[in-house]
Amino acid sequence: MASFGYVAVDKTGKEVKGSVTAENIDQAKQQIRQKDLTVVSVKPQGAFGKELSFDFGKKPKARDLGVMCRQFVSMNRAGVTLIESLKMLAEQTENKKLQATEREVRVSVERGESLASAMGEHRNIFPELMINMVSAGEASGNLDTALERVSEQLESSAKTQAMIKKAMIYPIAVCVVAIIVSVVMLVVVIPNYATMFEDMGTELPWITKMYVAMSDFLIDYWFIIIPLVIALVVGVIMFSKTDAGKHVFGKLALKVPILNNMTIKSASSLTARTLSTLLGAGVPLIEAVDIVSGVVGNVYFQEALKNAKDEITIGLPLSRPLEECGLFPPMVYHMIRIGEEAGNTEEMLDKLADYYDEEVEMAVQSLMAAMEPMIIIVLAVVVGGLIAACMAPMLTMYEALGNL
Repeated sequence: MASFGYVAVDKTGKEVKGSVTAENIDQAKQQIRQKDLTVVSVKPQGAFGKELSFDFGKKPKARDLGVMCRQFVSMNRAGVTLIESLKMLAEQTENKKLQATEREVRVSVERGESLASAMGEHRNIFPELMINMVSAGEASGNLDTALERVSEQLESSAKTQAMIKKAMIYPIAVCVVAIIVSVVMLVVVIPNYATMFEDMGTELPWITKMYVAMSDFLIDYWFIIIPLVIALVVGVIMFSKTDAGKHVFGKLALKVPILNNMTIKSASSLTARTLSTLLGAGVPLIEAVDIVSGVVGNVYFQEALKNAKDEITIGLPLSRPLEECGLFPPMVYHMIRIGEEAGNTEEMLDKLADYYDEEVEMAVQSLMAAMEPMIIIVLAVVVGGLIAACMAPMLTMYEALGNL
């Protein structure tokens, strides 16, 4: 397969540039014509000949997509046509990237594609959950209900994410300030302070000598330290995206006492809410579990749900693999089992989601309560050490003067 760059004209006469992958130039032209474009020119592209496009638009957040769904439902219930609704959404959407995507979706729908199919061409914007919900809603004739459930799901997820981010702002800000203060003290204050006492002939205490050595090392080798720190941060980020890294950080999230409670409850809430949303829209259980496995963040929960999908395929109830994996709290699989036996799984999942949403909020508050004393202790050690390094020579000098 080769890559071909093309220049074409759409129905409105606007010039369109892009690239397609095909066996030969004739197949490339055929693919371009299938997009209802008139071919102007087609040329093979080399590895360095591909057109580079830089999109600095901000990716829409879950809240943006939730608002879009609610607006779409309101328009649809008011009798506005699908194409006209997409046009109006594009005109009033503030996020530029989402606005451009809505226009492209409208063009695809005008060509005869279904809404789900058109949205499926933009999976970097629309989550898999949303696309599948729209597909199920179109198939069942309940698109309004499906989009309403999606908006509730996205808004709930956005609320949870906002709580977690809010909880992390304080410790991150304190750590940044502590690092800045420490660097300024080591680079500016400690060297001048040490020089002053050395000129006076005062013997520096061991703690001051230690900080002076740290200061000298930082000043003499900053050009090595900074790249090393940057390389370490980049390395950790890249490692976290690998399969091994996902397992390492996933295991830490489940084992570290201060994080495991929130990790388990967040995964339980997200699993229950998403499953309930999908089942309510008519998505089959096997497909719904598969989608949820891609939504849950922790890799161990992802693997547990993928295994659950395989066991459901051979006829086992969902509650059994969730119990056997040992990750979910007993309440999750017990409530699901009751729902399976009573034939109201969706209702039980809704109750589970509401319960664990509250539990996540309490877990975030507990995390904040636990982190505050830890932060105070860290600051006390950092600032206390610097103060001790500065005060110790003065105390030594006063002691020497007192013995005269």
